[in-house]
Parts: sequence; structure tokens; C-alpha cells
Amino acid sequence: MIGLPFVYTLGGLMFAGFAMLGAADRTNPRRYVNGAFWGLLALSFLAGDRLGDAGNGVLVLALVGTAMLKLGRGAPPTTTREQRTAEAEVHRNRLFLPALIVPAAALIGTLAFKRMPAWIDTKQATLVALAMGVLIALALCFAWLRPKPVTPLQEGRRLMDAVGWAAIMPQTLAALGALFAAAGVGNEVGRLLGGALPSGSLLAAVLAYGFGMALLTILMGNAFAAFPVMTAAVGLPLLIHVHGGIPAGVAALGMLAGFCGTLLTPMAANFNIVPAALLELPDRYGVIRAQAPTALVMLAINLALLYFLAFP
Repeated sequence: MIGLPFVYTLGGLMFAGFAMLGAADRTNPRRYVNGAFWGLLALSFLAGDRLGDAGNGVLVLALVGTAMLKLGRGAPPTTTREQRTAEAEVHRNRLFLPALIVPAAALIGTLAFKRMPAWIDTKQATLVALAMGVLIALALCFAWLRPKPVTPLQEGRRLMDAVGWAAIMPQTLAALGALFAAAGVGNEVGRLLGGALPSGSLLAAVLAYGFGMALLTILMGNAFAAFPVMTAAVGLPLLIHVHGGIPAGVAALGMLAGFCGTLLTPMAANFNIVPAALLELPDRYGVIRAQAPTALVMLAINLALLYFLAFP
């Protein structure tokens, strides 16, 4: 049966490729640091389930220590800017086809794999479909554009080295959210809010949940970290159990409220700070300033949708 092990193995092999190519890149003065960082990440994907809790804890500490040594950027031997420009002029918008294959495969695969319980782990149908979509898109690129076999790994490494340690912030913050949930932080927040919110008020509960998701996301940098805390504090006990909210609607709109907070915080470095650095913007927080009006409008819309649509 194809499930998460397939996805983790695919990701682990990719990061292992980045590690080997990075360590061999003599144009990068910190090549061994890069190789060690991506190698440790590859190890977590390939053998994390066999390392145990203590082993994974040590691995995470090693990742943090390696990141503190500062990753560098090399010059992978891929196509030049002139070559890429020439290819773009020839293929034009058709170049977007491989990128569109990935979400299309994820959608189609999610619906189809639910009917194949003997072959696919139906609980992980979306992730499996997404991984297969990437492989299909990669195969199309090889058949169509005929790059060198190592080019996809070199281009991927170039991008990941440019982003650096911030590339794994979503996973790190999601793990932080799970840790908070396991520690009972959500229950404590719920206890405090329960004494402050007007009894029986749906509007107050919706505002507490939506604004709480956005504010915790601003503080923690990722809605995945805020979600288990606010759902345990307000979503489940008040919106679903007391007011009878539709679980899928409450969860989805709560996450969207959290994503509005993502647009407003430098803690979401991989979204808001790294792009400014890559584009060499004069204002380090320029991305956040540009996104702020949209984020606030979308937060208000999500709160309205949650109030009017998530309760039968």
C-alpha cells in the first residue's frame, strides 16, 4: 500500500541529493555547512521513524546548530540567464504546463485514490497524489525540455540554498503547535477565554476564534502552529460543541483567518522576509506593508463567512 513512507522517501532522496551536490560545490565557501544541513534533513525524512523520540530530538538540535553556522550560496552549473530567456521566448506560456500538472494531479488523485483502499492509504490520498503529480510533471519536463539528468536537483538546490533554513519553518512551527497542544496550552487558553467571553454569544466566540487564530499566527509565524491551540480553546468546545458548528467549515475558515495573520508577520520569514531579500528590496518589511490591507480585508470577510455559513 502506498502511503506516507513513499512521500517521505521521495522527499528524503531529494534532500540527500541537495546535500551531496551542496557539499561538492566549490563555489560555495560554506559548502560543508550546507551539505550537513540538507543531509540532516534528509536523514529525518528517510529514517525519522526509526530514530525514536530522543534521536529525532538530537537531530533537530543538530539542525538548529548547523543553521546557526549560516548557510552559504554557491553557483550551481545550470543554464545561464541568457539561455533561460531564450528558452522562455521559444516555449512562452507552455512552460507553466508542468506546474499546473501538480495541483491537477493532487485534485484528481485525491478523488480517485479514495476508491482504491487496497493500493493507496486513503487517509494520505492527497499527499500521495501530490507526490505523484510532481513525478509526472518531472517526467514531462525530461521528455519535453530534455535537461541534463542532474539539472532538476541543481536548480532545486539553488532555490533551497537561497531560501536557507527558513525553508523548513512551516514544519518546525507545525511541530511547535503540536507540542503546545500536547502540553495543554489550548485548554488553558480556553479556560481563560471561557471566563471572559459572554455566555452563549456566538458572535463573541467567532471573533475570539478568528482574531485568536490571526494573532497567534502573527506571534508564532504559522497558522499550523496556532490551529491546534485555538481549536482546542475555542473551536471545539464553543463553536462546535456548544453552538453546533459544522466541523469542516469551522476548521477551514479558522485556518484562513490564521493565514491572514501570516501575511502580517516577520515571523513567517519564508513568506515575508526571504522574498524581500531575494528580490533585494530596499525595505526589508516591504512585502508585509504591501500585504497588510488585503490581509485585514480578508480577515473581516473570513469572520463574516464563519459567522453566517458555518452554523446550520
